[in-house]
Amino acid sequence: MAQDRIDQGKTVAGAPIWSGTRVAITGGTSGLGRSLVTALHDSGANVAFVARNRANVEELIRKGPGLHGIVGDISSKDEIYSIAIQLLGALGGVDVLINNASSLGPVPLVPLADTNCEDLEVALKTNLFGPFRLTKALLGSLAASAREGRRPLVLNISSDAAINAYPLWGAYGASKAALRHLSHIWDQELAIQGIRVLSLDPGDMDTPLHALAVPNADRSTLKTPERAAQELLAKMQAVLFEANDVLQSTPQVLS
Repeated sequence: MAQDRIDQGKTVAGAPIWSGTRVAITGGTSGLGRSLVTALHDSGANVAFVARNRANVEELIRKGPGLHGIVGDISSKDEIYSIAIQLLGALGGVDVLINNASSLGPVPLVPLADTNCEDLEVALKTNLFGPFRLTKALLGSLAASAREGRRPLVLNISSDAAINAYPLWGAYGASKAALRHLSHIWDQELAIQGIRVLSLDPGDMDTPLHALAVPNADRSTLKTPERAAQELLAKMQAVLFEANDVLQSTPQVLS
């Protein structure tokens, strides 16, 4: 799939915490990703997002003048460097990378014994290799951000399925577990460069992905993606500004 950048000017200044922060978000047109794009844009961040569907990308930037939209598939090895170059071109550098795009693997969910290798491969490419490759491609920019005193951060969206062994969630759970451990290792390795890498679980949300996984779920019991986005931003802010008391009060932080 070819990628194209779709821009509409610059973001407006907003809240001082995120104002001017250069943020890249994958899976940005639906569910949690869309809510993060909107919340950060409204807070004055300079936001570029990636999604596969051109119509959805164009629709979102029409609603948020100043957003930068990139059409691309982070699960595709051949597209990663093109996506990274377009993100850097749109933002002039990256301070925060949010690896949000996710795949369930087989839909409907099935036991591992009934999971095709191809479906497991899709989950791993989207949930593990995509975030790894994109982060690696942007490490130079993140390191430059640290040298400029901008407090760079990589957030990998996780799940309680990364910790708990849920039947039928094998492909998704295994890929998210690997991403969680990868995040912990990278956080240790990149600390010397001033780059933080987090793995956070937003909780069960009323999103299209959750509806695919659990079509009969009671939506009234699920968190809205808007609320989840605000909670994640608060946790990110706590890490960036070393507010450890906030982190300790939020049990869904995984690293």
